[in-house]
Amino acid sequence: MTRKSILVTGGAGYIGSHVVKLLGERGENIIVLDDLSTGFEEAILYGEFIKGNTGDQALVNNILKQNNVESVLHFAAHTIVPESVENPLKYYQNNTCCTRNLLECCSTAGVKNIIFSSTAAVYGELETGYASEDTAKSPINPYGSSKLMSEQMIRDLSYATDLNHVILRYFNVAGSDPDGRIGQSTKNATLLIKVAAEVAVGKREKLLIFGTDYPTPDGTGIRDYIHVSDLAAAHIKALDYLQNGGESTTLNCGYGHGFSVRDVINAINNENGSPINVEEMPRRAGDPPELISVADKIRSTIDWQPQYDDINLIVRTSLAWEKKLLAS
Repeated sequence: MTRKSILVTGGAGYIGSHVVKLLGERGENIIVLDDLSTGFEEAILYGEFIKGNTGDQALVNNILKQNNVESVLHFAAHTIVPESVENPLKYYQNNTCCTRNLLECCSTAGVKNIIFSSTAAVYGELETGYASEDTAKSPINPYGSSKLMSEQMIRDLSYATDLNHVILRYFNVAGSDPDGRIGQSTKNATLLIKVAAEVAVGKREKLLIFGTDYPTPDGTGIRDYIHVSDLAAAHIKALDYLQNGGESTTLNCGYGHGFSVRDVINAINNENGSPINVEEMPRRAGDPPELISVADKIRSTIDWQPQYDDINLIVRTSLAWEKKLLAS
């Protein structure tokens, strides 16, 4: 019998590649499936790489069968909120329909565990700005809706079959591998800290602040920023949890406190040693004023203990990665 494997979809992307790194460092047998539409093959530090899309059922069926895949970590998705507002069908096709295809393949092959990359965007606008796993879901953009539909498919399939799952709802992922081997290389990225770091190293002319009239202390949006390495570690903990017989569950991935856009800019300026150029713009469609996790459940359920809960450290690793990209 072939040794049991882990399939990582979207493993050449920002978050997926950090998870593949941790899986590889502990000697797991990894298959990475990525169409490289936004990922980078050089970011895959471990495992066997197969270029392809999760919507290709024949390919996915073959991978699962030939490699004795026991667990799937599903990252493959489009993730740009403004783009999802402009082109919703692209997001429902790739994020929802392709996930449905992957789930059918998993069910046919008898895959035991799936860990799904979801998002805090499923919550939408909040009265308090804080979201627990039980907070009402009311996404305000197609990106969040596409992920919420996928969550429900996973839960329904788990109820009907032996498939177990952990759904991880990410808050704002930022930073790069502290070892400097991988980072966020996404072209035309929209994540605030990535963009701010690009401005700091001269890759972009300025940072646009979308909205300065929110009902927040300084008028700019507040988010719960989580270091990508802590998020990657949460996936490893979730995998161990399922492999040890843990029940299917949904968990928020955040630190439980937030920083405003201006807070992030100040941190960038401090780490950079000089102020970056910013321009204030009107609010952007689909952006809630404040979004912070209630993240007690993830700590108690899978014993996740963050190691990088420091906005200055997050910014420092982002800047270090941008400088490395500039020099390469």
